[in-house]
Amino acid sequence: MQWSRNKYIYLMLLPVVVYYVVFMYLPMYGLQIAFKDFSPAKGIWGSAWVGFDHFKSFYESYYFWRLIRNTLLISLYELVFGFPAPVILALLLNEIRSRYFKNIVQSITYLPHFISVVVVSGMMIDFLSSDGIINQLTGLFGIQPLSFLILPEWFRSVYVSSGIWQGVGWGSIIYLAAISGIDPSLYEAAKSDGAGRFRQIWHITVPGIMPTIMIMLILRFGTLMAGGSMEKILLLYNSTTYETADVISTFVYRRGLLQMDYGFSAAIGLFNNILNFILLVAANKFSRKINNTSLW
Repeated sequence: MQWSRNKYIYLMLLPVVVYYVVFMYLPMYGLQIAFKDFSPAKGIWGSAWVGFDHFKSFYESYYFWRLIRNTLLISLYELVFGFPAPVILALLLNEIRSRYFKNIVQSITYLPHFISVVVVSGMMIDFLSSDGIINQLTGLFGIQPLSFLILPEWFRSVYVSSGIWQGVGWGSIIYLAAISGIDPSLYEAAKSDGAGRFRQIWHITVPGIMPTIMIMLILRFGTLMAGGSMEKILLLYNSTTYETADVISTFVYRRGLLQMDYGFSAAIGLFNNILNFILLVAANKFSRKINNTSLW
């Protein structure tokens, strides 16, 4: 009875289910190459089993701790500086009373989201080159020009700040939607009690959007070991910045596709995904215990 009553809803759901089955679940069959000395000529079944040799080799390699450190640091920088940025922007936009000015600010902050990663990376390379606009501006104050993208100590700052610029406006949309769902009578009651705008934000707006913040934070923890956008890092880094820029995903790309060591790269990718899964479950459990907000 329920099927016949909701059959059109189930039909709408079907393309999504097919997408996940075809592109997310069926490829899991290939995870076994992480435990094999995989050869494309022999195929998955014909390749010899090596057990945990790939995982052991990765753990004992020179790159292991450097990759873990770089991946965690880039993700933590994004978490500390990038995650609060859309929340703060949403709170500020909510306080703007002029609709015309608010629309202008929103349009300006949303636009970078629609610029492709390739274009953004090209802009960063041009702006931060030794004769780029940044060095031209700092040169007016007598500061010596720097080639930012070949200096390892500058890579994380460039990567995270450009990511904030590109995503802060788009990320604020979900928080603005959450703010719009707060009961206006709460603000009226606060005004009658003499609360100023800052106190209204702190005691009404922030608690009102806290469940949304926690859900987004849990999802962010689930990608903590991703180390940011692999495509963007590949476009921005070079051999001189591997010390601070090389993360697990970029190492997997170089080892798996460029050096064609498929089994070893699959093992690293599986190791990384397991860590992400553990972090996601732990963050969800912690959030549920602290404020009863969780994904499941």
